[in-house]
Amino acid sequence: MKKLSILALLALFSITSYGQEKNTYNTEKVWRINFLNPAVELEIPTGNYSTFSSAIGIGYGGAYPDLEFGGGSGLIYIIAPFLDLQQKWFYNLNKRLSKDKSVNNNSGNFISLRMITRGNSIADNVNRTSDFDFAVGPTWGFQRKYGENFHLLFDVGPQYYFDTEGNGNIFPIMFQLNLGFDL
Repeated sequence: MKKLSILALLALFSITSYGQEKNTYNTEKVWRINFLNPAVELEIPTGNYSTFSSAIGIGYGGAYPDLEFGGGSGLIYIIAPFLDLQQKWFYNLNKRLSKDKSVNNNSGNFISLRMITRGNSIADNVNRTSDFDFAVGPTWGFQRKYGENFHLLFDVGPQYYFDTEGNGNIFPIMFQLNLGFDL
């Protein structure tokens, strides 16, 4: 399973690199403030068609099935500080340019490798097996800049989650939705 995931990620990276053979665009450095899960984010170029973003904040999340015990009732929630790291490879920037669409502030579609970690809960209604948990996995997504500085990001993909006690499992679908402002 791990070898297949790595092979798929490398194949997608190769396809995106080939699809961007004209060097007509370079990714940009962008500071953002996100407000659905409040965070400060920095996205920096790692190549003509790739970026690395890091965000730190306090956000809402649910519980992972194998990382909680005693169960909560109703809406399960964990409010905790988080660190979100994501390497993005954009694959349609030249196509957007050829159609006179904006690529400002790295507006485009991407595949990525994402890792997120959460710390001690500020508020929750579950008992976590550890004060720290992690999730990592590939995603597909898009991000857009609207107007002067409004930012939208959505991505989705499978993830492997684990904690510091050795508990973990695969969760089939993880998604992220960010709304905020580019600075």
